[in-house]
Amino acid sequence: MKTVQFEYGPGFMPARLPDNADIFIPGETVKDPEHLVDPVAATRDAILNPIGMSPISEMVNKQSKVTIVFPDRVKGGTHDTAHRRIAIPVVLEECLKAGVEKKNIMLICSNGLHRKNTEQELRDILGEEVFNNYYWEGQVVNHDSEDWDNLVDLGRNEYGDKVVMNRMVFESDLCVMIGHTLGNPYGGYSGGYKHTATGITNWECIASHHIPRVMHRADFTPVSKDSLMRHKFDQIGKWMEKCMGKKFFTVDAVLNTFSQQIAVYAGGCEDIQPICFEVADKRTYANWAEKKYDIMMFGMPQNFHYGNGHGTNPVLMMQAIAAQIIRHKRVMADNCVVICSSLCNGYFHDEEFPSYRKLYDLFQTEYNNTLVDINKHIEYIARDEEMIKKYRYNYGYHPFHGFSMTSCGHIAEMNTKAVYVVGAQEPGLARSMGCKTRATFEEALKDAERYTGPNPNILALPMAFTRAAMHLGHKE
Repeated sequence: MKTVQFEYGPGFMPARLPDNADIFIPGETVKDPEHLVDPVAATRDAILNPIGMSPISEMVNKQSKVTIVFPDRVKGGTHDTAHRRIAIPVVLEECLKAGVEKKNIMLICSNGLHRKNTEQELRDILGEEVFNNYYWEGQVVNHDSEDWDNLVDLGRNEYGDKVVMNRMVFESDLCVMIGHTLGNPYGGYSGGYKHTATGITNWECIASHHIPRVMHRADFTPVSKDSLMRHKFDQIGKWMEKCMGKKFFTVDAVLNTFSQQIAVYAGGCEDIQPICFEVADKRTYANWAEKKYDIMMFGMPQNFHYGNGHGTNPVLMMQAIAAQIIRHKRVMADNCVVICSSLCNGYFHDEEFPSYRKLYDLFQTEYNNTLVDINKHIEYIARDEEMIKKYRYNYGYHPFHGFSMTSCGHIAEMNTKAVYVVGAQEPGLARSMGCKTRATFEEALKDAERYTGPNPNILALPMAFTRAAMHLGHKE
């Protein structure tokens, strides 16, 4: 037997596993490609020598209005050499050297439907110098997907999807998108056109791709950068460009497990996105497994990706479980068993996730048998004025956000024989989401043999949520 530590609340929970259980840790079991020795020089070189577009110095002048759009706290890191902290000063330098007046530059956090970033979070993302030079003049803002004074309705694209975008971006002479190409269960990678199609739009646009008819297709699970969702990101981003009459100047970094840059590219999004994907594939798709696994095991902390409560809020717990299935479906047996540790203590964090308790309550009533069934309430919840106020003014997630999570969570219902939640302090919450509960990993493993038979193949995924995940495949 061997002992593995799985994430659990603020710490870890030990599990004694059979010796033949396989363990995969991102960045360790399969090493990342070498990261850039000098990311500052590489970023500057990429920006000065863009692909498919002219350099910034040739596209702006004294009269130009410039917007610089950067991702929120959910991804990318805040260390000194984080991509945003390096790329944004170079872009600012190039704009100012070309004569752009400082007052005509806006920095926009592309939080989309995520909660707005606080003053301190914006400071951490941008670094002291950029923050202090622009924030106090009102030139650093969060995108507000409900502020119709600063949104533009671009109608429907040729595929019938409603497209809305940030007005400041639409009206700027140059928009620079600072993105990260990092493995993501939603469309394969973050960055590229996903950044525009989710970060600077509204819930109606996002509802064209973060919904069951897109997420429950065979091309979504296992994760794929050739899914309908990914194509919709591209279609929406290109429609924005068509309506603006200009391209996004995109500066994307391919990141490793620890948010270090493997490569940086700049230029037209359509031009650099496939190059970023090709490089990122070498890090993200780990062709490592030699068998199919009957059981997937991991743990979730209380505070990760979307914030404090992600690992205890029962709706978000199901999304997190499904995300691991999406990433690793290629190496899992059909209808596998999932065993996951979670405090599951009833902490919804209502301030940060104001719509989630309502979604949970609806799931327990109203003839809802699967997570998909609550989608009939989208208009009712997404247009709730009190919840929208909490998004706009009190650092809450937009009320539609929960529906994109339940659409994802149903993938766990679709692809498993059973989901066990280990260590739940309020086990009734886990059971109300269709999960089984046990006190320990060992008890869950023993009970899971009812579904797998004796001596199941076990895949253990410690650090599943505290490190940037990879997408597992087979060696062949």
